[in-house]
Amino acid sequence: MSQDCAHFHQIATRKGNTEGCEECLQTGDSWVHLRVCLSCGHVGCCDDSKNKHATKHYHATGHPVIRSDEPGETWGWCYVDKLFKDPV
Repeated sequence: MSQDCAHFHQIATRKGNTEGCEECLQTGDSWVHLRVCLSCGHVGCCDDSKNKHATKHYHATGHPVIRSDEPGETWGWCYVDKLFKDPV
């Protein structure tokens, strides 16, 4: 059984607003991997990073879909439906 996510159809692929995690850059912290919000372009660190700014951004804004900002990765994640989607 395949699940679908309407949120992936509501967003557009976009570049991140910064070259690193926006909050970590401000505080001088480090991150493991980066995620880009496909609603607004916010760049946050992943849940393997100590600050988990991408997930915190979702909880603060309700923006449902992120994509990986790592070289060679094309997948996206919907927080609402808890689904991965890879457009490739």
